[in-house]
Amino acid sequence: MQRLSFCLAFLLLSGPVVHAQLRLDLESGLVLGTPYNEVRIPNTGGTLVDLSTELSAQPTAFYRIRLGYTINNRHTISALYAPLTVRYDGAFDRDVNYNGLIFPAGQATRVNYTFNSYRLTYRYDFVADERWRVGLGFTGKIRDANVQFANETSNRDTNFDNLGFVPLINFYVSYRPTQRLGLLLEGDALGARQGRAEDIFAGATYQLSDAFGLKAGYRVVEGGANVDTIYNFTWINYASAGLLITL
Repeated sequence: MQRLSFCLAFLLLSGPVVHAQLRLDLESGLVLGTPYNEVRIPNTGGTLVDLSTELSAQPTAFYRIRLGYTINNRHTISALYAPLTVRYDGAFDRDVNYNGLIFPAGQATRVNYTFNSYRLTYRYDFVADERWRVGLGFTGKIRDANVQFANETSNRDTNFDNLGFVPLINFYVSYRPTQRLGLLLEGDALGARQGRAEDIFAGATYQLSDAFGLKAGYRVVEGGANVDTIYNFTWINYASAGLLITL
C-alpha cells in the first residue's frame, strides 16, 4: 500500500497542477437485509450455515467516510473507511461445527458478522464536462473481517478473523440533467477463481450550493471467498444517504 501511494502521488504531482479540488463524502443509512450470508469455517470439516435464513438479523445502521482529491479535473485519489457489523440471533436446527467448536441445536446463539473495509483508489475521468463524468481506475482494498459465534448456555465463544488485500476495478458515472440534480453510479468490483467482490451505489445527487450537496440511493455489497481456510459469500443491501462537501 505504501508503494501504491507513492506511485500515485508521483504520477499526479509530476506534472503542472491546473486545478485541485478536495471532496468529503459522508454516507450513512440502514442495512435493509442480507439475502444470503453463507459461512463455513473451517472450509473442510465445518458446517455450512446461512446466517440470513437460519438466524434473524438485527436492525443495523452503517456509515462510511471517503476523502477524495482531484487534480486537473481528471485524476482523483480517494481513501475510504467503511466499517460494518451485522448481528444475528436465533437457534440452529442442528449441531453446527464452527471454528472447531460445536454449537448445539436449539440453543440461543449470537453471531457478530464484521466486515470492515479500508480502500485507496486512483481514478482517471476520460469524460469530464458539464453534464457527464465517466471514469475508470483501480482500488487497493484491505479487508478486515471477523465472524464471532457465541452461545451463553453452553459457554461457547469463538471467532475467526481474516485480514487481507484485495485488488478491485473502480468505476464512476455521473450525469447532471440540470445544474443541481444528478444521477450517480459508482463502485468497486472484481472476480477471480478464489472469489469475488462488488460494492456498488446507484442513486441521485442534489447540489445545494457550490460547497454542499446531498445524495440518496441504494447500495449493494456482494461477494466472498472459497479458499482452504474459509468459505463465506454474502449479499448486503443498504438504504443510503449522504452529504457531499467540496472545498
